Amino acid sequence: MDSLQPILGEDPVFLAALEHVSRLAPIDRPCLVIGERGSGKELIAARLHYLSRRWGGPLVKVNCAALSETLLDTELFGHEAGAFTGATKRHIGRFERAHGGTIILDEIATASPVVQEKLLRVVEYGEIERVGGSDTIDVDTRIIGVTNENLRDLAKTGKFRADLLDRLAFDVIAVPPLRQRSDDILLLAEQFALDMTKRLGRTVFAGFSAHATHQLLHHDWPGNIRELRNAVERSIYLADDEDAPLATIKLDPFEDIWSETARAPEKQVSPPVTPSIHEAIDFKSQVADFEIRLLEQALAQTANNQTEAAKLLNLNYHQFRRLLEKHGLSPRG
Repeated sequence: MDSLQPILGEDPVFLAALEHVSRLAPIDRPCLVIGERGSGKELIAARLHYLSRRWGGPLVKVNCAALSETLLDTELFGHEAGAFTGATKRHIGRFERAHGGTIILDEIATASPVVQEKLLRVVEYGEIERVGGSDTIDVDTRIIGVTNENLRDLAKTGKFRADLLDRLAFDVIAVPPLRQRSDDILLLAEQFALDMTKRLGRTVFAGFSAHATHQLLHHDWPGNIRELRNAVERSIYLADDEDAPLATIKLDPFEDIWSETARAPEKQVSPPVTPSIHEAIDFKSQVADFEIRLLEQALAQTANNQTEAAKLLNLNYHQFRRLLEKHGLSPRG
């Protein structure tokens, strides 16, 4: 990420968070960005950098959870040649590389007590020492900590240094979860759908059916924007009819797998019986008759309300209308 990335959102809750970012960005102090997984914390942290006076300097990101204590120590602060077995030459750490710019410490809650102590020194005095070295090195770097953990509770239980938290939390940006941004769900979903449609080489995205829209607006989205994007993109590529509105959102990619697994023992105990065919039949006419019966039954149950009848058959309105036309049915009402 080497520039300010556009962020989609019109919900007042989200716009308030962006306003908070704009006010905090020019204040050259450490800060925290907190929020649930998949809520866009990294984009918000980067925005703090690009809206600050440090925008022309380096933006360096470190995922604290991805490295062991030893590796994180040397990755952040660097090491001298011979500092440990395998250290054949000097390594410049991320803080030195971020001099004049910003360092984003993602998953900061996972940093070990040793690393936290060294971070405290950087925040307090603006200096580091490379692993295996004795020289003090001055660094001019703004620190932005990112986490989905409650650092205040961790500090109370001794799992995160309270004095480090005090210094990092000059201010805290809270990124709202998607369930609190109801006005943004369809906006984001449509953008993800358009992007996926383009990647698949298709010419048009026909929109969401009423059923798919209901799914989007009433799902809790525990995985937030990342989950929404996956669900929409998955549904787009699985859709059979590219020209019709997307009929349904496949929210859970594991659903069919687990259900098939759960049904497997039952199939072994009571295997399905295939009816015998004693004479040749017209397969297409049999299928057509079955479709007609389903269509007529759905219309009868809904007093010829085609929208409600389509829902009974898990079809969108346009799919239902095409089937009516296919079989020459003209419902009353």
